[in-house]
Amino acid sequence: MTDIKAKKSIFNSLLFKLVIAIIIGIFLGNISNEGMMQVISTIKTILSNLINYIVPIIILAFITPAIVSLNESAGKVLSLTLIICYLSSVGAALFSFLSGKMIIPHLNIVSASEAGRKLPEILFKLEIPSIMPVMTALVTSILFGLAVIWTKSENWANLLKEFNNMVLEIVNRVIIRILPVYIASTFAELSYEGVILSQFPVFIKVIILVIMGHYIWLALLYSLGGIFSKTNPMEVLKHYPPAYVTALGTMSSAATLSVCLQCSAKAKTLDPKIRDFVVSLCSNTHLCGSVLTETFFVMIVSQVLYGKLPNTGNMILFIILLGIFAIGAPGVPGGTVMASLGLITSVLGFDSTGTALILSIFALQDSFGTACNITGDGAIALMVTGLLNKVPKEARV
Repeated sequence: MTDIKAKKSIFNSLLFKLVIAIIIGIFLGNISNEGMMQVISTIKTILSNLINYIVPIIILAFITPAIVSLNESAGKVLSLTLIICYLSSVGAALFSFLSGKMIIPHLNIVSASEAGRKLPEILFKLEIPSIMPVMTALVTSILFGLAVIWTKSENWANLLKEFNNMVLEIVNRVIIRILPVYIASTFAELSYEGVILSQFPVFIKVIILVIMGHYIWLALLYSLGGIFSKTNPMEVLKHYPPAYVTALGTMSSAATLSVCLQCSAKAKTLDPKIRDFVVSLCSNTHLCGSVLTETFFVMIVSQVLYGKLPNTGNMILFIILLGIFAIGAPGVPGGTVMASLGLITSVLGFDSTGTALILSIFALQDSFGTACNITGDGAIALMVTGLLNKVPKEARV
């Protein structure tokens, strides 16, 4: 019975559906004529407009309540933890960006602009304008969140929580259900143009490089944790393999939280009160693996589709804002990349094909990004414990 349920959960997972969508899309792109591609491209354009419409609403619904919720546990531990989480996410993204600048030019990527066939014009356009630009939504979210904290408005705090739940249902019942069709149509276009087969080895290399980047960043985080706490960081890290493996299977920080708490509780160098608070908070605010992955992937996709890496200034702005967007990402299916689609389009200038390709390759390694996130939480707890001089006496060196 358990095996049957496990198989059903695998077949119903978003990752499985996206993999099937990619396969179907590549197949359709190879067999389609010009008329069939017109239909596929029209469907993709409509779905793209719908997804872009919901992006500012996602920002409002997830960033604003996240800011308001920070007021519920005010204090030194909270402030210190959030600062370290943000610095870790932005640092991971900068590490990924610098690595990409050095590595990507040597991957022999052929731009899609040199592909064989050109896409036909779509049958018709159906415009679905967004209610506001992405940056307007971000600024509005921050100001409204702060205003609720300043005025201590319980009515607005409750309203924002309800709004968050409503938009989450829209994402689950609409966006997530159309996403496989959107991905299939995108890969059909790429296959029709001749991009997929020529770039497939590159995408495999990139996923391996990103996973290696996760391990390097985790090594840095735990090294800093050891320095700040003046303890051996392996005392924490050695207990985390069960949480890492659980995250690989669930692809969810929330679903892995209980295992993380059990693993961190075995570490003698962590203060119990700080440990439980920080690990719980970090499950919603520390996404170093995800932002590292997304940063490298946007650079790869830009090189593949547009023939060049994003402008350095735009990438720096993207990284700084991505750290903020990551605060609200855990509640969104697809995590960081789904919450930051607006940044990808507005700051980096990606079109619908670029965003769809990012969504696809991000989903293929999402479990490793989640595993990196939750494993890094142990290092954050160690840093906070050390900086507040709360290391248990019996564990001090």
